[in-house]
Amino acid sequence: MLKFRKLFHKRCSIVGMIHVKPLPGTPLFQNNIDHIVENACTEVEIYLKNKLDGIIVENMHDVPYIQSSNFGPEITATITRICTEIRKIVPTTVPCGIQVLSCGNKEALAVAKACSFNFIRAEGFVFSHIGDEGFTDANAGNLLRYRKFIQAEDILVFADIKKKHSSHAITSDISLIETAQAAEYFLADGLILTGTSTGIPAKVNELLELKKVSKLPILIGSGVTVENLIRYRTADALIIGSHFKEEGLWSNRIDPERVREFMEKARDVLSCTDE
Repeated sequence: MLKFRKLFHKRCSIVGMIHVKPLPGTPLFQNNIDHIVENACTEVEIYLKNKLDGIIVENMHDVPYIQSSNFGPEITATITRICTEIRKIVPTTVPCGIQVLSCGNKEALAVAKACSFNFIRAEGFVFSHIGDEGFTDANAGNLLRYRKFIQAEDILVFADIKKKHSSHAITSDISLIETAQAAEYFLADGLILTGTSTGIPAKVNELLELKKVSKLPILIGSGVTVENLIRYRTADALIIGSHFKEEGLWSNRIDPERVREFMEKARDVLSCTDE
């Protein structure tokens, strides 16, 4: 928790999601890397104007997803360029993170190291599962050895548990709490709790259970809105993506008015004051 609090100084921090446009080599790529970079930076500026506590970058438009073993170097190279430009405009006091889909955890660490980012969001940290892109095996051991190898121990790893968009039938005898305890034992720096898919709220009772048994910070990774955010006030951070978009749809552009409205409400109801 101490490492987390060195990055995020509020009782409940708000982290804004940047869904970068489709990257080179993916089916929806529009053949204009400069536009991808410019769009990402424009959205970052909206978050900075509204004083969000952190930013996370993700390549969610790269559908259909493939496993990291099938990535081409163009994915890591382009994300590195995007994150380099983002870090130029984001104050060092604002933490930045990255997730590379699907399960590009090592790639995310490498980008974070190169671009002075502060954390990654990791899939498949403990226990295997089946996602819509195929089988994801547990990777905590390899990932943290790689982090040590590139001397990136200052980059925090926030691990999804019982990840959304996935079947957990093969671990159905392992509870959410047991998964969280395994991630903590395997040295995760934080736990991310989600609903079953993008935009679906996490279960509040699961958040409360995790807060009772885990010493790690708990981040909510899906489904938070201006209407329900008070239900998640005990979380250590809220990652907001879909709700900040036009019509609340993740694939749309960020709506500055929705961001402004949410942050005004957050300041009132989440007790987001410096500790």
